Amino acid sequence: MWVTLHAVCLRSQRVCRRSVAAAVSQCFRHRDASVSHFSHSAGLSAQTCKALVYRTHGDPSRVVQLEGIALPSLGAKDVLVKVLGAPINPSDINMIQGTYAILPDLPAVGGNEGVAQVVEVGSQVKSLKAGDWVIPKDAGLGTWRTQAVLPEDDVISVPNDIPLVSAATLGVNPCTAFRMLSDFEDLKPGDSVIQNAANSGVGQAVIQIAAARGINTINVIRDRPEFTELSDKLKAIGASHVIKEEALRKHEIKELFKTCPKPKLALNGVGGKSATELLRHLQIGGSMVTYGGMSKQPVTVPVSALIFKDVKVRGFWVTQWKRDHSHDGRAFRAMLDELCSLIKQGKLTAPACTEVGLQQYHAALDAAMQPFSSTKQVLVM
Repeated sequence: MWVTLHAVCLRSQRVCRRSVAAAVSQCFRHRDASVSHFSHSAGLSAQTCKALVYRTHGDPSRVVQLEGIALPSLGAKDVLVKVLGAPINPSDINMIQGTYAILPDLPAVGGNEGVAQVVEVGSQVKSLKAGDWVIPKDAGLGTWRTQAVLPEDDVISVPNDIPLVSAATLGVNPCTAFRMLSDFEDLKPGDSVIQNAANSGVGQAVIQIAAARGINTINVIRDRPEFTELSDKLKAIGASHVIKEEALRKHEIKELFKTCPKPKLALNGVGGKSATELLRHLQIGGSMVTYGGMSKQPVTVPVSALIFKDVKVRGFWVTQWKRDHSHDGRAFRAMLDELCSLIKQGKLTAPACTEVGLQQYHAALDAAMQPFSSTKQVLVM
């Protein structure tokens, strides 16, 4: 039996496109079939694929299993795709743990990002053809699998002549960086942005997109034995300045602002004291945008920053942005086109990635869960 999962849990609110609980329970009584969140049609076919499935929330190394699951038949508005590569992101781990803002109904296939190649299209598919590369339009599609049948409207095409890892990691971090640099302050060439977590995937994308726009970046990273090596690496991709967190409270930051304008925009992926220090250095009327909280500490805003500097404290979640713009795909299309143009020009590269075969998923999950990991794990099929 095949059932389609389209339900998403918004913690206190559950939004379901159709009721699946009873069907899921019945389906998993059979050992020759499985349930995939990354599927659409309800028909049956003889085709199967391999997928990383979890039936309960918990430690990914314990609850994720590699299984064979049935593929549905191809509907008129569906596409059959072969997944080429799919990264393991922190949000994927949190979703499996049951701590993320959106949770699929269980059982589910892991993975929210990746790139796939179209193998076959349904009779009414207009925008895609065999050979095209596609990425998900939204989170929750379950990309950790070898193949999928899904609606044409659930994916969007990207060029198939960019590096595979760039395509596989395009939909989350570069899009997050692009939107934060575009939507909160009117940044002009010569303006400055300050960010923590500068060596993260988002941080590296911020550096490169800002550099392409002529915007200075002040990049804050934790002190470490290889600080100089990492600083040189970030400067090689366009970072204007790289400083240690401790420098935010020392005289050297004042010296930096003698040659670099104070930032209009601060990007916070850490939280805690690090975020408070970013706020202290914003221009009057500037914005701090929080997109992550790696320290798991709350953001504390000094009263003086609000009263005397009128700073704006905002948040950003790229999944919500995509859903808010799903009714009109032009903004998403334009963003992807600009990002892919930067990739083709060599101005935007993927962060350091380790490509791992699907069979080695245990090692990939373990590596992805290491704190402050310097490389992104990408499952290749």
